Amino acid sequence: MQTKITGDTLPVLEIGLEAGDKIVAEPGEFSWMTQTVTMNTTPMAAGAKGLFGVLGRALSGGGLFMTEFTTQGGPGLVAFAAKVPGRIMELDVAPGQGYLIHRHGFLCATAGVELGIGFQRSLGAGIFGGDGFIMQRLSGQCKAWVELGGEVITYDLAPGETISAHPGHVGMFTESINFDVTLLPGISNMFFGGDGLFVARLTGPGKVWLQSLTLPNLAHAISPYLGGREAAPPAVQGGVAGGVAASVLGSLFGNNR
Repeated sequence: MQTKITGDTLPVLEIGLEAGDKIVAEPGEFSWMTQTVTMNTTPMAAGAKGLFGVLGRALSGGGLFMTEFTTQGGPGLVAFAAKVPGRIMELDVAPGQGYLIHRHGFLCATAGVELGIGFQRSLGAGIFGGDGFIMQRLSGQCKAWVELGGEVITYDLAPGETISAHPGHVGMFTESINFDVTLLPGISNMFFGGDGLFVARLTGPGKVWLQSLTLPNLAHAISPYLGGREAAPPAVQGGVAGGVAASVLGSLFGNNR
C-alpha cells in the first residue's frame, strides 16, 4: 500500500491499493477512485461486535454503516479530500496505543481499526442547542488518517502536567491522557468573559494535538455570506458545535460531516 498527502490548505490523501489491501471509511467520505476499486457498505466493520458495537460507533460521531474499499483486477487508487481547511495526519495505532479524536476527525483507516465512543459529556444542550461533547476512540491494530482543522499545535505533557483548552480546539490526544470537561471557574468568567462556559482539561502523561480552527468559529465567520443565516457566536456555544453551527455547516458541506 502506497500513500501520499498532497496540499497544505485543503489536503488530499491518496491511497494506492494492491491485492489484499483494505481501507475502511464512513459512507460519503471518499472523493474519487479508479475503476479497479470496489466498495462494500456494511455495519459490521471498524471493530463493531454486534448491534451494541454499531450503536456505540454511531453515538461517537461515526455512522451506522462503514464502507470498505478493496481492489480487483489490478492495483487501484482511492482518494479522500479534507472537508475544511486543515491537516490530514497519519497515525500508527496499536493495542494499548490508541487515540481519542474529535467526533468528526476520523477520515479512514486500514483493516483492523476499531471505532467507538471514548468520551461523552452533555454541555448545556437544552439551553444552548448544543449536541454535547463527544470524542471517538480510535484503537485496534492499523494505520489511520485523521482530519484536524486549521493549524495543529502539539504538546507532550509530562506526568501531572495539565493544559486547559476551549473544548472545540481539542483535536486529538493519546489515550494515556486524563481528560475532562468542566465549567469555567468564576461567575464573571463564565458569563462576562466571552470565552464560553466550559473548559477542557488534559493532564499527562501523553501527547495532545490542538486545532486552531473549530467548526463553530468557521460557521460564525461564513454566516454573513449565507443569505442571512447567522451562527451564534462561538463563545455562546461553549466551543462545541451547536444546533446553529451544525445547520450552517450542513448546508455548506451537504451534511456529509
